Amino acid sequence: MRAFEVVTLLCLVCGVVTVSSNSLWRPWTKLILTHHWPQTFCTMEHCKQHFKYWTLHGLWPDSGIACNRTWKLNMTEIQDLIPEMDKYWPNLLHPTKDDFWKYEWCKHGTCAATAESLNSQHKYFSKALELYKMFDLTGTLLKAGIVPADKNYKLEDIEGAIVQAYGAKPKIQCHHDQSNKGEQHQQLGQIEICINRDFKPINCEKSLEDLWGEVNEIVPLQFNKPSGFSVCDHEEPVQYPPVKEKFEVSTNTSKFLLSGQRC
Repeated sequence: MRAFEVVTLLCLVCGVVTVSSNSLWRPWTKLILTHHWPQTFCTMEHCKQHFKYWTLHGLWPDSGIACNRTWKLNMTEIQDLIPEMDKYWPNLLHPTKDDFWKYEWCKHGTCAATAESLNSQHKYFSKALELYKMFDLTGTLLKAGIVPADKNYKLEDIEGAIVQAYGAKPKIQCHHDQSNKGEQHQQLGQIEICINRDFKPINCEKSLEDLWGEVNEIVPLQFNKPSGFSVCDHEEPVQYPPVKEKFEVSTNTSKFLLSGQRC
């Protein structure tokens, strides 16, 4: 990150500490539909469930954090969505709890709700599920011959498959690790699809105004531990790990899905 971007980011972080949680820095201009590859996440965390498809992490506006902390999630309002949410938007760490959805609503949903199209809990969660199905990463990558396997892929091929399918550039993040032999490798872990206020895909280009999105992700209600994902290196091969039935318990458990926070 360039020096002036770092300074800007730090200024925004300082502002997060002082600004009221009910305030918005600016109206959001885009949404970030974020997907997880569960196998990669579960090499970092001790997961309770195993999925063979990309799962939904969240639908994040690019501005605002916990814009209305008094607006608690009422599960009865989204009762009809629960079966699909269990399937496509699961809590990978604690499958029997609804804390993850409550956290996503508190942090992101209450800010997305400033738009009429997302101004209720049912609208927010149903739209996220609709967009998840529309941008079917599992099927898109499969169609391009990119499947979970013990092999390496070029990042440009993964990115190209998504651009060809949706006409917009995604943000692709990896988990960077070091093998027992000291070799560096990166595993495909998280993919973000950027969407405008009309729910059309747009390029996930990084600009100065997008720095707020970084603060939104990195520093929610209080300072967080890092998620363990960062933008993939274009020069390095990418692993797309196949699903395993059992996962080893990682010693680097960031618990970044919830981070011990409550609305």
